[in-house]
Amino acid sequence: MDITTPSGQRIRESAETPDRKAAQEYHDRVKAEAWRRFKLGDRPRRTWDEAALRFLKESEGKASLKEYERQVAFWTEHFQGQPLDAITRNGTADLLEKSKPKAKPATRNRYIACLRAILIKAAGVWEWLDRAPKLKMYQEPKLRVRWITRQEAETLLACLPDWLAAMARFSLATGLRQANVYGLEWSQVDLQRGVAMVHADQAKARRAIGVPLNEDAVAVIRKQLGKHLRRVFVGPDGEPVDCWHSYAQKAWLAGCKQADIKNFRWHDLRHTWASWHVQLGTPLYVLKELGGWETLEMVNRYAHLSPEHLKAHAERLSLGASFTAQIRHSEEASEAPAGCVSS
Repeated sequence: MDITTPSGQRIRESAETPDRKAAQEYHDRVKAEAWRRFKLGDRPRRTWDEAALRFLKESEGKASLKEYERQVAFWTEHFQGQPLDAITRNGTADLLEKSKPKAKPATRNRYIACLRAILIKAAGVWEWLDRAPKLKMYQEPKLRVRWITRQEAETLLACLPDWLAAMARFSLATGLRQANVYGLEWSQVDLQRGVAMVHADQAKARRAIGVPLNEDAVAVIRKQLGKHLRRVFVGPDGEPVDCWHSYAQKAWLAGCKQADIKNFRWHDLRHTWASWHVQLGTPLYVLKELGGWETLEMVNRYAHLSPEHLKAHAERLSLGASFTAQIRHSEEASEAPAGCVSS
């Protein structure tokens, strides 16, 4: 379908049907709605179903598509067949409270963010709504960065089966995300140059990441040579393993328990890698590039782990040795017995 509306807007999209008659009917309806909107100011009343379908279609190819599908399915259970303009701020909050009473604020916020994205597009891009309702987000507690010491890391690695310890050690050496480690292929590794490449379609930020391999990472990689033709890391049976496999998760939890390391997820290996870097003086802007983060703001969570760079600035307010001596003299005088004068 290729239509130019009276306002000059060009609409090009598929009717998604092999039936020519149905496609023509869809074409005529869209054209008539565009005319009424331009000439009479009418706006056809759209349904949630139409908005959800269009949003998912426009999200194809995004890393977040699967998560969007799950969230849209949740909202569809409640909004199916309803007019889009009937969705309100209070109504959505009540639905989440009743349907997900045990969900954490962060989880609820992801569902709200998805719904808000759909409504904002419906208002600002598709022009299906006069305005999008302002949905309230939940207050999220600021969580501490969970990381472990080098000694704890060695203890944990010793408690994991060899095939899993290899991946964990590689994560600690490179900071790569779990899916990128589990799915690493030999075609992505260049041992001669000492780099690995995460392709754009594999990266969370959807941009390619060049990963420098330090001595620890190279040593891990070399031990994997000959185990599989395509994948670098394999499971206990010599076959590729994915992070969602239950036996991989069970092995991880068992290792953490044996090492007496509590509340530690695989992703916390990445936090640990970043924390070690900052404590050793790696600048945040360098860490941002190493970790493949999109913005410096995402790396600032680790800044507090290295306050040494602030010491020189703090010293600017120092009043010097004479001031320190005066304080010491004052303290000695206050501690002296009555009738005594300190010399």
